[in-house]
This record gives sequence, C-alpha cells and structure tokens, in this order.
Amino acid sequence: MLHANAISLKQLRALAAIVETGSLVAAAQRLNVTAPAISTQLKLLEANVGARLLERGDGQVTLTEPGCELLSAAQQIETTLGRCVRRVEALQAGLAGHVALGVVSTGKYFAPRLVAQARKAMPEVEIGLHIGNRSAIIAAIAEGRVDLAIMGRPPRNPAVVAHPLGDHPHIFIAAPEHPLAGVPEIPPDVLLEELFLMREQGSGTRILTERFLDQYGEGRLYERLEFSSNETIKQAVIGGLGIAMLSAHTVVAELEHGRLVQLDVPGTPIVRKWFVTFPETGPLTPATERFVEFLLSLEGSFLPDMAAVAA
Repeated sequence: MLHANAISLKQLRALAAIVETGSLVAAAQRLNVTAPAISTQLKLLEANVGARLLERGDGQVTLTEPGCELLSAAQQIETTLGRCVRRVEALQAGLAGHVALGVVSTGKYFAPRLVAQARKAMPEVEIGLHIGNRSAIIAAIAEGRVDLAIMGRPPRNPAVVAHPLGDHPHIFIAAPEHPLAGVPEIPPDVLLEELFLMREQGSGTRILTERFLDQYGEGRLYERLEFSSNETIKQAVIGGLGIAMLSAHTVVAELEHGRLVQLDVPGTPIVRKWFVTFPETGPLTPATERFVEFLLSLEGSFLPDMAAVAA
C-alpha cells in the first residue's frame, strides 16, 4: 500500500544521491551522513511506496519504474524549493515584493511618473498606486491598506513617521482675462469679494485655503463653491466662474500655456512640504524600506519644476 503522507524530503534526497553517486557510501558522503542512515531512508521510502526502487548488479545501480517516478518527483521538488529559496532571499533583501503606495489626489500629477522611475530602479518590486483625498489616504494608512503615503501634511492620528520630500507651493489662480490678473498685491477687501472655488471637506487644499482666507480677511465672510476634483476647479477657473487656491504642482501645464495666471496675493505662494509617511507601529517590509530609500534619494527631483514655470 502506498503511504504518500509518510514520504519525506530526506527519503527522496537519499534516493537521488544514490542514483547520482552510484553507491550508498558515496551518497552518504554527499549528504554528510552515515551509509546505514542512507540505507534506512531508502528502506523507509520503499516501504512507503510499496515497491522496490533500485536494482543492483555488476556494480551499477538501476532505477525501477517506480524509482524513476520517485526520482522525477524529487528533482521537481528540489527545483521548486530552489526557486522558493531564491524568492524568499529576494523578498528579504527588498529585491522583490509588493508596495502599496497611497498618494493624495493633488499628487496624482507627478505620482505616475514617480512610480515609473521606481519600476525602472526596482523591476522585481510590484508597486500599487492608490489615489484619494486626504481623509481617504489617512484612513488607508490607519487600516493598513497602504504601506506608505505621500501627502502634504502628516496626520496626527494614526501616528506616522514622516520624511520631507520637497517643497509644495500653493498659489491663487485666475483666468488670464480676470479683472485681478496682473493686479499687484491684491488687498483683502478686494480678494474676498471673489467667488472661491474649493475642494470638498476633508481635502488638504481646502483646509489650507480656508485657514489662509480666515487670517487674510480677519474672519470676514466670503462666498465659496465646492467641487470634487482639481480638474473641475481648473476648468471652472479657466471658464471665468471664480478664483481658487491650488497646489502649484497641479497647474504647471496651464500656467505654461497661458490658460491660467497666478494672482499676486501677499503671503503667497504658501510653501508647504511633501512628505512620505508610514505607520510608527510595525516594521516596514524590505521592499517598502527599499522604496523609501529610493524615494528619499531623488531629493524631490520628481516634483514639477516651478522655477521653470516662473521663468
């Protein structure tokens, strides 16, 4: 009767060593055990299979038909184990694995290019990109759905480690034909007469805009209109509906081509920082550690060049 569950890797390796070396003694030397130990493993394997596996004669060892099947299985197992070991070594060295990267929606203008750079530098590492507003990305960090995140302001909860990546300027924009376009140092009483186009509640840009306007206008009320995306806001501003404060990194193309202009509002640009953040609790996977090291080595070079736009 065949006892497949009792067949061990040690038994299969003993069989393979006997076939490859031609004798029990040589097989024992290869596996660094005694000849009786090799003999015992072979007998156990034959008992578990219920058939003779080797024939000896004229100083040669010949495999029986069941022996050929067992040797083929042993070779396949060794190949699979070897592949597995190499994969584990790669995972431990950060040369393989998966990184789930969260990016706030403002960063979607540079995030795909960043991921492309990372894939070239780490081709064996899979990088998943998850984009959402600030609240959604913070929730993803807290729930472990992303390994790390790029955002403008690290959250207080959950507690995270944060490393700065580069400057993150915010500016007021308007259509080129807007009455405030080209006006120097727009005063508060003039600015706050405008309709401000803003992102939804929970957006980091919305929070920054409201804080600035509350301080700039000393608490004066102003009219606002809410939109769910930067793209919609940009099109609305281009269409003359109102003005907006947005990350300068989201309007590089429009500024370059003259579809939008930057307004001269004292106290702007408001320059914040981009950060890469990850939870304080629990170690990072080797692949994630390697991604963070790669990201920091770029020193913000993946961010849009605002100096070129201004020039």
